[in-house]
Amino acid sequence: MWQKKGLIYNPQGGDDDWINNSVLTPEPFMLNDDVIRVYASFRDKNGIGRIGYLDLSAKNPSEILKISETPVLDLGKTGRFDDNGLLLGNVIRVKDKIYMYYAAFQLVKKIKFFGFGGLAISEDGGETFTRVQETPVLDRVPEALFGRAPHTVMYENGIFRVWYSVIYDWTFINGIPYPTYDIKYTESENGIDFPKEGIQCIKCKNDEYRIGRPKVRRLPNGKYEMRYTSDNMKKEYRSGYAESDDGIHWTRKDELSGLNPSGGTAWDSDEACYPVVCETKYGTYMFYDGNGMGRQGFGYAKWEDN
Repeated sequence: MWQKKGLIYNPQGGDDDWINNSVLTPEPFMLNDDVIRVYASFRDKNGIGRIGYLDLSAKNPSEILKISETPVLDLGKTGRFDDNGLLLGNVIRVKDKIYMYYAAFQLVKKIKFFGFGGLAISEDGGETFTRVQETPVLDRVPEALFGRAPHTVMYENGIFRVWYSVIYDWTFINGIPYPTYDIKYTESENGIDFPKEGIQCIKCKNDEYRIGRPKVRRLPNGKYEMRYTSDNMKKEYRSGYAESDDGIHWTRKDELSGLNPSGGTAWDSDEACYPVVCETKYGTYMFYDGNGMGRQGFGYAKWEDN
């Protein structure tokens, strides 16, 4: 079962720091057998995110070895689709390069934002990334009028398999607009050009109005598991779980997520969200965000056999 091990990092930056008030969507990437590089979106005092990283000991992830001094991927140029914040999606090795998929935000006048998917590539081992283009790779289409955000990308047999969130509407709760989205699947031969329509994977149920950040993992038995985060009209932000034989058709089994808020006054007392699993030679870890979608930092749990 999953045993929580505690908080890893909570930014306490000054007014001018790009790492100021939160760590969004931590994404573990094995730099080598002994170092887990956790890429994440670090937000400044205005809530605008840039991508940076923390290097952690694979033997003891609570030990921080290094924090990036500057963003590995900064904001896009003024007027571009990614000029007002970046949210990390997935980081994968593709041959001798490292691909970083991300969701990007652009402010518009009559709704809260647009949020479409970009791609940047590193050729220096993950220290810096360069955009492949200044337009989205997952752009505006009829299925996603307000956003398409890639969260898991697998490169298998020469095909990019992508699980992503589709923002198709807005839900108002107490007069505040929140993006309404669910989860779809698509494929690409080059990782840049994608179909305009994806395959529905998981939709909201009951009083949920959004379900997203799908993190998919292929298990040793060939099946797939997905971890995601949902929100409902009561503003209960929760982690969920689903299983699939093919990665396309899914069965929700949220009771098996193994991740719930801790209660009390803990850093994850109210929220335990954006879970992602990382396997190492020292054990299997689950990294996740705490209260305020990362405003109180991120931490981890470890799988321990009973």
